[in-house]
Amino acid sequence: MSRHFNSARALVGGALVAACVAISTADAQAPGPSPAKIAVENRKAEFTLVGNFFRWFGAVARGNAPYDEAEAKKRAARIAYLAEFLDESFPEISNVGEPDSKAKPEVWKEKADFDKKLAKFKDDARIFAETVAKEKGATEAFKTAVANLGQDCKGCHDSYKAK
Repeated sequence: MSRHFNSARALVGGALVAACVAISTADAQAPGPSPAKIAVENRKAEFTLVGNFFRWFGAVARGNAPYDEAEAKKRAARIAYLAEFLDESFPEISNVGEPDSKAKPEVWKEKADFDKKLAKFKDDARIFAETVAKEKGATEAFKTAVANLGQDCKGCHDSYKAK
């Protein structure tokens, strides 16, 4: 009886291995999203997060939300961190008419200017996080840092983002 049981276990085990191989082979052959679509999805996610974290700062700077030091530090650090990913989010391949992209063709036609604006945003995001880490409230330095980063966003959106 144990011999029959061992044979059945071996048969089931073999079937499981074969099924796993078949599934992994099918997954490897299944077409996934194109590199262009992945780039668009990544940058949309990155900018959505940056916007979500930054929106609160605008409210604080205008006096519409209370300043919370821990919250400010956390959000500013996240914005600076996410800004570092943006260089990789606009590969040439993603300028091929992805329907979900709001990036204008000018991103790639005026690449030097776009890269300059992106580098400024990254620098200002780092400076913003450093300023927020030093300030203990919605000070003038805090408000200036919020305004600078907001202008970076607006400048790029005006030139390179479809409405």
